[in-house]
Amino acid sequence: MSALQIKGFIPSSMLDWEGMLVSTVFLPRCNFRCPFCQNPDLVLNPSTLETVPLGEVLDFLADRKGWIEGVCITGGEPCLQEGLPDLCASLKGAGVRVKLDTNGSLPEALSGLMDECLIDYVAMDVKAPLEPGPYRVATGVDDAGLLDRVLESIELIRSSDLEREFRTTVVPMMHGPEEVSRIAKGLEGEERYVLQHFSPRDTLDPRFAKLRPFTEEDMDGMLAEARRHIPGTIVRGAPAALDEA
Repeated sequence: MSALQIKGFIPSSMLDWEGMLVSTVFLPRCNFRCPFCQNPDLVLNPSTLETVPLGEVLDFLADRKGWIEGVCITGGEPCLQEGLPDLCASLKGAGVRVKLDTNGSLPEALSGLMDECLIDYVAMDVKAPLEPGPYRVATGVDDAGLLDRVLESIELIRSSDLEREFRTTVVPMMHGPEEVSRIAKGLEGEERYVLQHFSPRDTLDPRFAKLRPFTEEDMDGMLAEARRHIPGTIVRGAPAALDEA
């Protein structure tokens, strides 16, 4: 396997794959600089984080065989890792299903995983309305080809037989009912779309940690707009306590 490093491991979770008990591994580095990112060390300073040996993960899965049903691979952006296909193959060999979290910026890597049947579920973060300006602001990168690659990944996922979800972390100053409606319109035809609460803490841009979080009423307004295009839209998470903002 290529020199892939695991920089975080949650042995068991009921939150990362709906309806399943799974483990979650975190891979370092990301090609985005989303100011609201809540894994800044994983993105900017992965060398400061302890490395978890893959063998430790596989041993845990072997010990919990029949209990742990899958592994969620998240980041960072996992598709940056050359060793990702080998990691997925090792996990599949351990008898578990594999879920990939991705920002959709690397369709070639995603396509390779799909062609080799190395993933069972893909969750793609759609950061903003599928337009160059909003995507540039939300991702913190100025890349002329980025939106085309993101759209290619969306099409790859939608044309596959994989279990999937598209999701957006909704952030004050960046998202509101209009923005959410435009995102959902770009995904029209999907059975489900997920709006995730933003929790203002430990953000890549410290200014975002000071934002007042959306209230349930705010989320209900965005949910209603999204459901005009995707009736199966849901909200995930809970509002942060106001004293955390």
